[in-house]
Amino acid sequence: MSSFKSQQCRVTIHDRTFHFVSYEAVPANVSRNEPAQPSRWYLMAAGRRFASLECDPQQSLPDAELSLTDWAIANAIAVVPPAPVVVPVVAARPARKRAAR
Repeated sequence: MSSFKSQQCRVTIHDRTFHFVSYEAVPANVSRNEPAQPSRWYLMAAGRRFASLECDPQQSLPDAELSLTDWAIANAIAVVPPAPVVVPVVAARPARKRAAR
């Protein structure tokens, strides 16, 4: 039986909350040619999970929160692009119909 205890952590940055969950390591599966996966934190978003940092079970939760906050700032928050320059478009005049002679 495993001694790994899953943890959850919520980090709030700029009024956005990020939900992280730790998952246990997965051994390699030779028959499927899958490598071993270490225990790690996953960002939970939109019903999916995204791998983030390796999870150290000995690390305290406040230290893990700091690490996850740094990771979220570097990877999960989009850099605000500069505002696009809007050039007004002058509408073309419709062509005049010539009167038939």
